[in-house]
Amino acid sequence: MKILMDAGPWLPVPPPGYGGLENVVATLTAELRARGHAVVLASVGDSTLPVDGLVSAFPSGRFEQLGGPYPQVVGTAHAHEQVVLSTLAEHALAGEPFDLVHSHVEVVGPALLAGLGDAAPPTLATLHWDTGRNADFWSSFDGRGRVWFAGVSDTQVAQAPPRLREQVAGVVPLSVPVDGPPPVPRTDRSGSVLVLARLCEPKGIDTALRACRAAGVPLVLAGPVGGLPDRESLEQALGTPGHPARSHPDVSWFLEHVDPHLDGVHARWIGSVGGAAKEELLRTSRAVLFPIRWEEPGGTAVCEALAAGTPVVAMARGCLPSLVDDGRTGLLATDEEGFTAALGRIGEIDPEDCAAEARRRFAPAVMADGYERLYATTLDRARTRGRLPFPRGQRALR
Repeated sequence: MKILMDAGPWLPVPPPGYGGLENVVATLTAELRARGHAVVLASVGDSTLPVDGLVSAFPSGRFEQLGGPYPQVVGTAHAHEQVVLSTLAEHALAGEPFDLVHSHVEVVGPALLAGLGDAAPPTLATLHWDTGRNADFWSSFDGRGRVWFAGVSDTQVAQAPPRLREQVAGVVPLSVPVDGPPPVPRTDRSGSVLVLARLCEPKGIDTALRACRAAGVPLVLAGPVGGLPDRESLEQALGTPGHPARSHPDVSWFLEHVDPHLDGVHARWIGSVGGAAKEELLRTSRAVLFPIRWEEPGGTAVCEALAAGTPVVAMARGCLPSLVDDGRTGLLATDEEGFTAALGRIGEIDPEDCAAEARRRFAPAVMADGYERLYATTLDRARTRGRLPFPRGQRALR
């Protein structure tokens, strides 16, 4: 099967640090190619994932633009999608059309592909986000029988507008590599707990700071602020007149609610981490915290923590109750008091149980199996509901 995998213009695949969506694309693409599928990646030019072709509109990621003023952001995704549409046209004219597009670009990807109507290859678009934030779009979107959706959790799909739910082909939970070394025993771990996320209000970073201070547990924060990867980048941006970070809401919130409480000992920010450094941090932390105050749709970092054999302490919101077995692979709370109390119970969780559950539920093969089923469903639905048959030369699902 020939697939155009559209990861968007925000970060390279795989990402050097933060990038849950891009990590998912990297994991899925590698597994699909191992199964004999041809995958052309639409991303940014410095992506390093082995693929059957790379197309891009930008030499590097545009993540820092996200959260900026609308006029500064609106053209970025559209410029990227122009390259996607050109690639589809070029391959079709060469007599080698794509069988399917797998889009990971919010709103713009599905909208432009649906606009092509019968000229578009069948498209499956993964919903990585809270669908409530673009409810006006999703409430009226018509995929025209060519564009269908995959949810990343049942909770996410249940909360979507009815019109969108009607076009969901199924749910495939996220996946992460699970072939790492055995989990580190409790006695060999550091004394610190970890937050691996964007440092922003919806992720509940201030809750983690207060809870850890009350419980006497050292906290490490790993992730970007307003698209900036570390302290040096943040200070440079703040000192540059006109830099978009100066008006970024995440930066303002961080400076008011987080930065004053970072002392370098009890609470410290180490910036974005990736590769071996992230793996080591995950494996040796006492627990990974998810004090979210929004309906988390997918939870890539939750899967990464469990795959490393590290317990999870989280608010019972969004997809978290479906990912964490409360009392076995982690601890769930409903308020800050319960979250603080859970920090004193981390020792009850066996790291080996966390790793075993991750290998059973979140292995790349499990995600690839799910997407192969949805690819077949998308092809069948597009064939039966589309107004015209597939273009000549369209390949069948292997």
